[in-house]
Amino acid sequence: MRQLLAAAFLSSAILSHAGGVFNVIDFGAKGDGKTLDSPAINAAIEAAVAEGGGQVLLPAGTFLSGSIRLKSNIELHLSPGCLLLAAPAEMKAYDESEEWGDFPQYQDGGHTYFRNSLIWAEGQENISITGSGMIDGEGLTRKDTERAGNLQGGSIGTGDKAIALKQCRRVTLRDFTVYRGGHFAVIMTGCDLSTLDNLTIDTNRDGIDIDCCKYMTVTNCKVNTPHDDALVLKSSYALKKPVLCEHIAVTNCNVTGYKCGTLLDGTYVPEKVNWVCGRFKLGTESNGGYRNITLSNSTFNYSSGLAFEEVDQGIMENITVSNITMSHVHHYPIYITTGCRNRGPKEVTRKSSARDIQISNVIADDCDSLCSIIITGMPDEPVRNVWLNNIRLQFRGGGAKELVNKDYREQGTNYPEPKFAGETPAYGLYARHVLGLNANNLTFTYDRPEFRPAVVLDDVRDSKIDDIDAPTEAGVEKIVMFNCENVDI
Repeated sequence: MRQLLAAAFLSSAILSHAGGVFNVIDFGAKGDGKTLDSPAINAAIEAAVAEGGGQVLLPAGTFLSGSIRLKSNIELHLSPGCLLLAAPAEMKAYDESEEWGDFPQYQDGGHTYFRNSLIWAEGQENISITGSGMIDGEGLTRKDTERAGNLQGGSIGTGDKAIALKQCRRVTLRDFTVYRGGHFAVIMTGCDLSTLDNLTIDTNRDGIDIDCCKYMTVTNCKVNTPHDDALVLKSSYALKKPVLCEHIAVTNCNVTGYKCGTLLDGTYVPEKVNWVCGRFKLGTESNGGYRNITLSNSTFNYSSGLAFEEVDQGIMENITVSNITMSHVHHYPIYITTGCRNRGPKEVTRKSSARDIQISNVIADDCDSLCSIIITGMPDEPVRNVWLNNIRLQFRGGGAKELVNKDYREQGTNYPEPKFAGETPAYGLYARHVLGLNANNLTFTYDRPEFRPAVVLDDVRDSKIDDIDAPTEAGVEKIVMFNCENVDI
């Protein structure tokens, strides 16, 4: 019935557009928050496609919607005062997920299926979502239960992501707001030549996920994610092969972990979190790996910090971070690790690797006493060539003296999250299985008495540690080394 109604409006509305603008009201959309408007929105998109492309305009109003299928050469424009409201599951308004086939799923359903989303596109070019309107994912699930054509424990028609784009080129997302974005507010997989600019995201799971993408800029975005990752790069098997995530530049962004909704309403309520909130992350899906990634000129508040995790047999190289400020840091400020979770084909035998990572000009206060800076490789494959320059960290302190001899767990096949490994042996910097660590001009302080060393190095070679300004309690050494070779202090 919805398709018949849309077709009826199409024949009359296709003649009403002017200047390449297709107003969804002309195709039967009501914008009253009660009528399901996605059939009319999709009809406007099809009419624009038939004309070679154009802008599909959502004016002021509340547009209740299921799946919107974005097509090549289409700009979906959310006008000031426009609210695109995700329909509830009982309306069965979302497309069924695509079939995956017999190929093994090495990643979870959220990275595998795309069509059960509020806005989705696959294999399209020159597509945009713009405007200062808002997307409210009220009717989306935040659970990771996606399965082909259905949701485990749910029903066909349940929506799970606000925006899901797969293998698209020349994508622009600009100026709009996402509130309650479902499992992912934005997920882009295998997309090239893309621009994300001036987005505001206040959501209950992941903010922006960039998977197997290249040549992308993320600028001027504000991302509040109290229960999951804010800006995260991944390199999964969602394209049924390992694909590098590379040539990605992120700058001028704000990452926070306030209670969902309080970034938007201006109350900024810190959320009590369990194991992660906010943060900029590479991983954990890392089959292809990451190369030529930059993060700069960004702020973090009530958030975890930087997590660079290569654990699925890919590479992580040429990573730079500069000009970062953090306040109220949850668990860790900086975390670099490799491991052998190896969630991929069994016939792949290469080891995960990381090299050429530079982090400079970082200031953080009120850092959790759980973790220092952490840099850990594997016994037979060290992390290589890491530079830490001009870093100032203020910790809460309170670590016990015996932690210096703690048998800190090897990453191995474990999930790479420091919480599960517990307190680090050092309060400022802990490095193990590293070849070529160059640390210069680091300042660490603490609020409560801290009985761990400032720095612990274990199996660190061919390295230089220079100009470390860090207090210690009486009888506690500032720098402790185990099994190290050729370390210049």
